[in-house]
Amino acid sequence: MQRFVEKIVSMMKSERLFEWQGGPIIMSQVENEFGPMESVGGSGAKPYANWAAKMAVATNTGVPWVMCKQEDAPDPVINTCNGFYCDYFTPNKKNKPAMWTEAWTGWFTSFGGAVPHRPVEDMAFAVARFIQKGGSFVNYYMYHGGTNFGRTAGGPFIATSYDYDAPIDEFGLLRQPKWGHLRDLHKAIKQAEPILVSGDPTIQSLGNYEKAYVFKSKNGACAAAFLSNYHMNAAVKVRFNGRHYDLPAWSISILPDCKTAVFNTATVKEPTLLPKMHPVVRFAWQSYSEDTNSLDGNAFTKNGLVEQLSMTWDKSDYLWYTTYVSIGANELSKNGQWPQLTIYSAGHSMQVFVNGKSYGSVYGGYNNPKLTYDGHVKMWQGSNKISILSSAVGLPNDGNHFERWNVGVLGPVTVSGLSSGKRDLSHQKWTYQVGLKGESLGLHTVTGSSSVEWGGPGNKQPLTWHKALFTVPAGSDPVALDMGSMGKGQMWVNGHHVGRYWSYKAPAGGCGRCSYAGTYRQDKCRSNCGELSQRWYCTKLG
Repeated sequence: MQRFVEKIVSMMKSERLFEWQGGPIIMSQVENEFGPMESVGGSGAKPYANWAAKMAVATNTGVPWVMCKQEDAPDPVINTCNGFYCDYFTPNKKNKPAMWTEAWTGWFTSFGGAVPHRPVEDMAFAVARFIQKGGSFVNYYMYHGGTNFGRTAGGPFIATSYDYDAPIDEFGLLRQPKWGHLRDLHKAIKQAEPILVSGDPTIQSLGNYEKAYVFKSKNGACAAAFLSNYHMNAAVKVRFNGRHYDLPAWSISILPDCKTAVFNTATVKEPTLLPKMHPVVRFAWQSYSEDTNSLDGNAFTKNGLVEQLSMTWDKSDYLWYTTYVSIGANELSKNGQWPQLTIYSAGHSMQVFVNGKSYGSVYGGYNNPKLTYDGHVKMWQGSNKISILSSAVGLPNDGNHFERWNVGVLGPVTVSGLSSGKRDLSHQKWTYQVGLKGESLGLHTVTGSSSVEWGGPGNKQPLTWHKALFTVPAGSDPVALDMGSMGKGQMWVNGHHVGRYWSYKAPAGGCGRCSYAGTYRQDKCRSNCGELSQRWYCTKLG
């Protein structure tokens, strides 16, 4: 880690990017939200955090260092707050500013989950609450939505879109009214900036749920004020400084001169503008289907089942598990009932093939990645080939002890319904193949694509690659791929890995009317219940 930090700092200095060099970097961060992990990190966790802080400071960046969610950050490192609200936060030393390094504008979308949204009235209310209590710095996470291109999405099960309901969406379009309302919020705060940074507020009670945070000038006169109404349902009229002010529920009015309310967090003046997707290109598809479990010279055999990531090292989402079952004479049921195959997996999805025939797929979800396949499969007397294509959907990126997070078929794998009784296949020989044949051939590239013979539009056969040529529409509007008619896989455009796609629907229900008032949580205001978690995919085109 030290080599990495020193390398990055050296690069920034060489490019003259720090503020004292005339660049834009005004502070640096080391570690991220490690504080909550200290309780499970053992005896070395706290010394590590102290070491990381001292190591960072020793690089002499010339700008402050911060540590998010690190209450015991040693001097001179500044501990900061991340969250939906940070008005409760106080730095661990009085000489450190109150900084909100991640003001969460929304929440991430997971495949199979509804899409979270955070009302802008509450977002503005949260920021105003922080500023009125002496907060000095706010950084939005996210301000510009992103895209998890390639296989960078973590989670697991986090969608390719990392839009986060940001003021600027992942396509670069303004999300209104969120963008405009937050712009007006900061214009109002900016008007009072000189007095806000010159001292702490005094607090006046204006009612049961109402308060005034007053910033005074050096002569003691009121210079700026924030009038707050914390009631979740009722608007109220308050009297302050000899004047009356109307405060909607769950809102704050900003008075940069202690007289005129130039902004209220719940009064949104910007119109709601939703982006519209216009179909402009229909593809002429060609397809190429792989054989199920195409083993090559890199295949290897082991006794028993193995954890997937320990084999793939994340070079591919896919790992084939293959074994054989020998069925003797008279072992099959005489009533026509085929044997029952049961497979337990740690996640995240898998397709099952027996003797080359597909018997369907199963998959887990964000809250429970584990899954079980249980079905009757056609087998015959003699040798039967069982092939399982296990697929990972991102590496874990939040939590502790990632080395204990397993993926893949860990068993047991059993065959029942035979006259000889249930068989456990978990400990017999299995052959493993990392990745798909199309990946090794590079079918997403021009050269690789020409190495196989492509046919017409593919049907619903699994393990099928699809390709098409198209012309980018005229103009500068962003270009998205509508993958709503597809199943699960990955996308490339001009050889660039656009990301994973998955037509995974969120459960129905839970997307009713949403009120901005009241404490926000990630499952409070959602859309796409009963619909695809993600349909449109950013391409970098346009």
